[in-house]
Amino acid sequence: MKRTEPFDFYQPKTLAEASRLLQENGPGGRFLAGGTDLVIALKEKGLLPKYVVDLKRVPGLAGIRENSDGSITLGALTTMRDIEISPLITKKYPFLSQSAAEVGSIQIRNRATIGGNMANATPSADTAPALIALNATAKIASATGERSVNLEEFFKGPGQTVLSAEEILTEITIPKTDSRLVGEYIKFSPREMMDLAYVGVAVAYNLGEKDKKCDGVRIVLGAVAPTPIRAKRAEAALEGQVLTEALAEKIGAIAAEEAKPISDVRSTAEYRRAMVGAMTKRALLNAAVGPAKTWVERRERRY
Repeated sequence: MKRTEPFDFYQPKTLAEASRLLQENGPGGRFLAGGTDLVIALKEKGLLPKYVVDLKRVPGLAGIRENSDGSITLGALTTMRDIEISPLITKKYPFLSQSAAEVGSIQIRNRATIGGNMANATPSADTAPALIALNATAKIASATGERSVNLEEFFKGPGQTVLSAEEILTEITIPKTDSRLVGEYIKFSPREMMDLAYVGVAVAYNLGEKDKKCDGVRIVLGAVAPTPIRAKRAEAALEGQVLTEALAEKIGAIAAEEAKPISDVRSTAEYRRAMVGAMTKRALLNAAVGPAKTWVERRERRY
């Protein structure tokens, strides 16, 4: 770990001021949210920013709220810990809480923010597959106005997003979902905790109360492509079908074919592809059973 080089540091009090600082100071700036990625980049990866803009004094960027139309909005500075333990999130979308709980240690989750996690655009980000499975959108602000982007289209590659230099991710909104929605997020990493995902799988679908048919199927894979990706052929194969163990295995095999993994120091492409198949099957079946009551139960159960 090395001593960081000097840089200018700003603490704006409005979004307009934050965006203006980037316009006036030009390239080489970085936003500071929770800082869990930025500090590591500064001290261990040789990042030398010209200046840093701290967003924590800008009001309205943190918090979880349910809107009148049934959607739920997560402020960009909402911490992973807040998402993990939120009564609203754990009740409506327990698998999103699961994904937040997978991020680092509890100390990290008390600092790391959902907006920073998305803007950092790591292919293995734990919360991205679950949010994409929920059809979430990102609101982006700049000095010239606001725009919304489907989160599925937000990522462009490792460390790359649709954000321009002066734009700020301000919030993420999950649209109203069907009352029959079920879901699951499963992460594989050797240490299980405090480690990057070698493979992550999130599934969400509406489960018929009487006929047990699945519709609105979304299967999202993390850490097996340059960005989180939907396994659309696998989704189509399950749409309108009654889920069985045999069908779940077939869907997993299709999802594995859609994955685009690479071999690196953590795993081979072949192993990641095999894990996609097994984990997709398990996630689909676990979702139908319902959320586990405890972390230990979720870790130990297979379906």
